[in-house]
Amino acid sequence: MTHEEQTIDTIKKVMPTVVSIVVGKDYETLLQEQPYELMVQHGDHIDPPPPEEELPHTAHGKIRVGGGSGFIVDSSGLIVTNKHVVSDRTAEYLITCPDEETYAAKVLAHDPLNDVAVLKIDAQNLSALPLGNSDTIQLGQAVLAVGTALGEFQNTVSSGIVSGLSRFITAMTDREGHSERLRGLIQTDAAINPGNSGGPLVNLRGEVIGINAAVVFGAQNIGFAIPINKARRDLGELKKYGRIRMPFLGVRYVMINPMLQKRFRLPTGEGALVLREGLPNRGAIIAGSAAEKAGMEEGDIILEMNHTPINDKNESGIIEDVLEKLTLGQEFPVKILRDGMRVFERVQSEREA
Repeated sequence: MTHEEQTIDTIKKVMPTVVSIVVGKDYETLLQEQPYELMVQHGDHIDPPPPEEELPHTAHGKIRVGGGSGFIVDSSGLIVTNKHVVSDRTAEYLITCPDEETYAAKVLAHDPLNDVAVLKIDAQNLSALPLGNSDTIQLGQAVLAVGTALGEFQNTVSSGIVSGLSRFITAMTDREGHSERLRGLIQTDAAINPGNSGGPLVNLRGEVIGINAAVVFGAQNIGFAIPINKARRDLGELKKYGRIRMPFLGVRYVMINPMLQKRFRLPTGEGALVLREGLPNRGAIIAGSAAEKAGMEEGDIILEMNHTPINDKNESGIIEDVLEKLTLGQEFPVKILRDGMRVFERVQSEREA
């Protein structure tokens, strides 16, 4: 079989498993929560929100406010997508399958550490995409990215190779502008367009090896996908416990670099500075979390967790990666720099509420 024939055969296998996701909200809810979404700027003048009947609607009569892609991983209707595609808890999510059937989706779980979510639709005997092993991916490996490009062109396929592994980026992950550091990503030159988020990145055996997650605007042929093994763990937790259980610390932080060290006059150039975000209800220490119970404070510099130095020079030094290697409820030591003094705390990992 030639490379072209193998590619065509793979696409035929994958297409029946890829779905489009449409995000809908009530008009009144949208006016209250996000009126700026409806306003149109003409030069220096901003028009007020248009009447409801002039806006695009979903099949259920909601105002269409966004969308993305996903893929079926179980014939009973389990679907994997990005967390940021379905992050709005007041929205309705509609799934359109390749046969044009539309279903209301229930969000079963959000992964608190990775940009992964699992949905469920009321359907049976669906084609499901087999999960590959993202730990065995090789540079130069041929891949295909599938999804609804620009939220409009369903079943768009692009091809490329794996051009990088274990990448780190900071991306906006919800409509309120919250950002999240995504770690251990697969880099590809296969085109990943807005609307492709949540769709599968597959190998030429027709196995999903990644979840399309982000594209770098202003750059050519640079896209990123979340390794499928992260979603595999989530699916196992969900099927066994009915939720995604994961060790959780409960701090917001920034990794220290020379610029940050100079700005805040920090005594060290490494570690993680516990710091609030500049948005309402985004304090440095999350209420009721393991960090709060251990007495951690804003301004602390986390130097080590479970004997692992915290720095952004390698993947193992990121807080989330240390947490992923712990078992739920495990107590572990944290070395902190506070007011020039080294402090040791014992922290018990907890699941995010």
